[in-house]
Amino acid sequence: MFWLIPVSALLLIAAEPTWRTKPVAQWTEEDAKQVLQDSPWAKTVTAGIARRQSEDELREGGQMGQPHGLGYDGVDPKGSGPKLPTSIPGLLTGARSPRSLPGVITLKVVWESALPIRAAELKARFVEPPTLASDGYSIAVYGIPGDYFKGDPKKLGDPLKNLAALKREGKKDVRPSGVEVFEREGGSVVVYEFPPSTEISKKDGHIEFKAQIGRIGVDESFDVGEMEFQGKLEL
Repeated sequence: MFWLIPVSALLLIAAEPTWRTKPVAQWTEEDAKQVLQDSPWAKTVTAGIARRQSEDELREGGQMGQPHGLGYDGVDPKGSGPKLPTSIPGLLTGARSPRSLPGVITLKVVWESALPIRAAELKARFVEPPTLASDGYSIAVYGIPGDYFKGDPKKLGDPLKNLAALKREGKKDVRPSGVEVFEREGGSVVVYEFPPSTEISKKDGHIEFKAQIGRIGVDESFDVGEMEFQGKLEL
């Protein structure tokens, strides 16, 4: 006797990532890369870049000159600065340079403290940021332009603490207890540590992570119901 399996069920089976059905010890390097690149804990996101303020706007805010540092330096495309007009219409209209307009940037946001991510980094021989040991939740933003921000990771991250939060419907926003910035090949990574007292459950539905890094605004949602591995919520 043959059992008929609905086509929809077959499609679900085919679409199920292989790493979900295997013990960690049986993961291949390809499984690990999939977890790190596209999984409930790792997202490729399009973040917004705020336009540069004009000198008049900066003066009105009590600043002289453009701000510098993480999220400011290196975020504009090369050659995007102001250029002299090449025509009479351009001289009259004062055409704006690309960097004086809003833009976007592709980043990666990873829930670093989750067991599947830590296991995948080990399997793929990916060196995770050397953050201080923490019992809380850790979220990292990879790909911030500039690999020239040197110094104490904690001091570099302190100005960003009040500019980030975990948001859940009907609950108070949770600010990070610490932020660290590390220099990596191809850019910097910002790691946010949230206190272990932040109780997260599947009932929360979605968790929104928001952070402002200089002119870069990050806003990404995590589906808590999907962040389960081998029958356990992994955060």
